[in-house]
Amino acid sequence: MDMLELLRARRSIRAYTGQAIEPQKVELLKEAVLRSPSSRNLDSWEFIFVEDRERLTKLAVCKPHGADFLADAALGIVVCGDSRASDTWIEDCSIASILVQMVAQSIGLGSCWIQVRNRMSDGQMTSEQYIQALLGSPEHLKIESIIAIGYPAEKREPLSRADLQDAKVHTNAYGR
Repeated sequence: MDMLELLRARRSIRAYTGQAIEPQKVELLKEAVLRSPSSRNLDSWEFIFVEDRERLTKLAVCKPHGADFLADAALGIVVCGDSRASDTWIEDCSIASILVQMVAQSIGLGSCWIQVRNRMSDGQMTSEQYIQALLGSPEHLKIESIIAIGYPAEKREPLSRADLQDAKVHTNAYGR
């Protein structure tokens, strides 16, 4: 599948079969995140690959909405950025997040991005603090997101070309 076809086929998957991901596919996902570009080649990102079912279940409650499906995923990739290494850690993490999702798609896996940064776990703690405590990551290592990955238990049809929002693309100046 060429890159544009892969992009056309990619959809957020929130239901998984529970089947474990083969070690060689996990290694491909690790390679993908480590090949991700970063501003000034500072590689401010770091990743925590979580395959342990109990930890995935605990990660799934890192915020009240939009993470529960992680409990059924075979893998959660916690995408972190070293805020001391670069002022572009958010952008670097975002690039790595979509690249690993595209690689997952290319090897027959489904994925969904889970926003963590600037979200609350409960009234007392941020989602980031919850995850840092659960996984033992240091405070300077900011949590951008989690990518849920697994074998899809749902089939979502690609968006048609007609459903794309062409009005959001401007040529040479805004509004043209």
